[in-house]
Amino acid sequence: MKKDIKAVIFDLDGTLTDTEKFYQKAWPEALAHFGYKCEPWMPLELRSLGRPFAPEKFKEWFGQDFDYNKVREYRKALVVDIIKEQGIPLKPGAKEILVWLREQGILTCIATANDYERTKGYLNKLGLFDYFDRIICSDMVKLGKPAPDIYAYACEQLELSPDETFAVEDSPNGVTSAYLAGCNVIMVPDLTEPDEELSTKLYACVPTLLDIKNLITCTD
Repeated sequence: MKKDIKAVIFDLDGTLTDTEKFYQKAWPEALAHFGYKCEPWMPLELRSLGRPFAPEKFKEWFGQDFDYNKVREYRKALVVDIIKEQGIPLKPGAKEILVWLREQGILTCIATANDYERTKGYLNKLGLFDYFDRIICSDMVKLGKPAPDIYAYACEQLELSPDETFAVEDSPNGVTSAYLAGCNVIMVPDLTEPDEELSTKLYACVPTLLDIKNLITCTD
C-alpha cells in the first residue's frame, strides 16, 4: 500500500479541523430562519459542495426563487458565533501529521471549499499557517468541489503530477473532486463512512490522519 509521493493535499473542514459538525448545525438553523424545512440528510450532501453546485442543489430542493446568498450569509454568521464560543477544534493527529510530513521533506497543501481570507484566519488561529507550502481555496478556481478544478490547480501550483500526491478528504464531494483530478485519494471519514461506489475512488480509507504515515514510502 505504500507509495512514494511528493505532496499531501488536505481538505480543511472535517479533515484537519473538526468543524464540519458546525455546518451541520448551522444549515438547518439558517434554513428555518427563512421558513424552509431542512431534512436531516440535506446538510450531509452539502459537505465541501462548491459553486455552482451548491446554489443549484438548493434550487432543486426549495425552488428557483431560493436566495442562496442570503441564506448562506446567515449560515456563515451562525458558524462565526459557534467558533467564538467553542473555538476551532483540530482533528486527532492534525498537527502531528503536518510536522511529520515536514520532517520527511514532503510538501503540504490545503484545498478547501472556504475562501482564502477565512482559511487564512482559521490557520493563523490554530498556528498552522506556516505548515503549508500552498493554500488553494474555492475563490481561486472556476468550479468548486466535486469538480476537479481545485485539486488540479493545487497540483499545478505544486508543480507536480496528481499521481505524485495524496489528497486527504472526509466527504464524498471532496473525494470525487480529488479523484477526478487524478490524485491518490485517502479518506479519513468524519460524519459518514464511504459507500461501495465511493470506495472505488479511494487509494485508502484510514481511521485517523496519523495513519497516513503507513501509506508513504520514506527515505530513512
